[in-house]
Amino acid sequence: MPRPRKWRKVCCLPENQRFGPLNVSINQEHFVIMLVDEYETIRLIDLEGFTQEECADQMNIARTTVQRIYNDARIKLADSLVNGKALMIEGGDYRLCDGQEEACGSGGCRRRSCGRSVAEEVEKGND
Repeated sequence: MPRPRKWRKVCCLPENQRFGPLNVSINQEHFVIMLVDEYETIRLIDLEGFTQEECADQMNIARTTVQRIYNDARIKLADSLVNGKALMIEGGDYRLCDGQEEACGSGGCRRRSCGRSVAEEVEKGND
């Protein structure tokens, strides 16, 4: 019997779930599906500047799992950008953060700031 998958903690769902070229019609073969936990690793590592170890702590998973998820996410991003495919963010084994955990005060959790744009977050940080 296989071991059950561990749920990944995600602080906030993306405000937009679909990205891609504006000048083509999208059909089944012209889109890439990125899982929500893959999106979260991109957000934490590339946007928030976390190390893979810090990302693993934030998501309550092993660092090696973060490395695998992050590599999968980067391949999907590259496929979308280089080949002009739409990127859809949906699904995966995750649970939303309730904003009450100790890690939520570390700055990596956006649970309380969902709905704010990155520019608003940056401006808020500069005050």
